[in-house]
Amino acid sequence: MPVISITGPRQSGKTTLARMCFPEYNYVNLENPDVYEAAVSDPRLFLSQFGKGIIIDEVQRIPALFSYIQTISDERNRPGEFILTGSQNFLLSEKISQSLAGRVFVSHLLPLSISELHGADKAKTEDVEATIFQGFYPRIHQMDMESELFFPSYIQTYVERDVRQIVNVSNLFVFQKFLRIAAGRVGQLLNYNNIANEVGVDLKTVKSWFSILETSFIVFFLHPHHQNFSKRILKTPKLYFYDTGLVCSLLGIRKKEELTGHWAKGALFENMIIADVMKGFLNRCITPPIYFWRDSTGNEVDCLIDIDDKIKCIEIKSSTTVSSDFFKRLDYYRKLNPEAEPFLIYGGNTDSVRNNGKIIGWINAGRTLHKY
Repeated sequence: MPVISITGPRQSGKTTLARMCFPEYNYVNLENPDVYEAAVSDPRLFLSQFGKGIIIDEVQRIPALFSYIQTISDERNRPGEFILTGSQNFLLSEKISQSLAGRVFVSHLLPLSISELHGADKAKTEDVEATIFQGFYPRIHQMDMESELFFPSYIQTYVERDVRQIVNVSNLFVFQKFLRIAAGRVGQLLNYNNIANEVGVDLKTVKSWFSILETSFIVFFLHPHHQNFSKRILKTPKLYFYDTGLVCSLLGIRKKEELTGHWAKGALFENMIIADVMKGFLNRCITPPIYFWRDSTGNEVDCLIDIDDKIKCIEIKSSTTVSSDFFKRLDYYRKLNPEAEPFLIYGGNTDSVRNNGKIIGWINAGRTLHKY
C-alpha cells in the first residue's frame, strides 16, 4: 500500500514507532505552526518536496491533505511512501476513508500490553494493584513517572484540548463531570439516558461526547455476541477505557493502596484484561474478535473470543485465590455451547488446569489466550 496509517491515543508511541521503522523518511508534525501553515497554503507543493518518503504526524489536523495524498500516491505508486499518524481515528471520516480506499494499510497502536511490560522487565508481577493504578502509557514506564502526576496533566492537555478541536464544549466543568461519571461505569452496560440525567445534559450531547472519546481512543465499547441460544440476548454494549491508570485518575484514586478495598477494583481488573486481549490482536493487525455474552435473565460471560470457528469463553476475577463459584457462569454457557473453551483469569500468578477450564494468572493472560 502507498499509505500506512498508525492511529491510537496520544502518548501511545506512534511517532516513536514510525521513526524507528522508517529512519530515512522525512518527518513533519502538523502541530508545528510553521509546518501547518506550509501544508495549508499549498498542499501539493508541501507533499511533493519529500522524495524519500514522509511521516506526517497529527495528519487529521488538515483533512484536505488526504485528497492530495490520494492523487500523488496514484501518480507515483510507491509502496509505503506516506506514513500517517494521528491521535484521532481519522479513517472514521467518510470523506477521508473514500480518499484512501484501497491505498491504506491500517494499524492501531494502543498503550503497552502486559506482555510488552514483562518483556521490558517493567511489569510488577506480584502487584496487580500497582499495574492497574500505573497504567500502560510508555512514558510513565520509560521515565519512571508518578502516574498520579502524569494523568491529570494528560487529561487537561490532551483529552480536553482534543475535544475542543472537534466540538465546542462551552462548559468544560460539565464535560469533566461527564468523564468522571463515565469512569464510574467501566464494565457496565452503556446507558446513555442514565448518564445524561446524572450529568445534566441532553441525550444527543452525551452520545456526541462518547463518540469523541471513542474517536480519540479514550474509551471503547465491547459489543454482545449475537449467537442465539433460544433466549433473548441483550444488544447493549459495555463501556471500557483503553487505560486503567486514566480511569483511576478520573475516579480520584491517588495511590495504589486505595485500590485494595475500592468498589471499582473488580471492574478495573476486568477492564485491564479485556484491553490487554484487544492489544494482542491489534499488535498483529487483526480486528479484535472479542465480545461479551449476556441473556435477558442476567446470565453473563465477561469475554468471548470468536475466531477460526472457535469460541473461548472467559471469566475474569480480581481475587488472588480461585473459588469453585468462579466457574458457574462458564459452566452455564458451556451447557448452551459445549464446544466453547473455558478460561478463568484471576488476580493470582499461578496457572493450572481443572476439569471445567484453564486457570490463568493475570500476568500471563494475554500471551496465553493468544496461544490457543
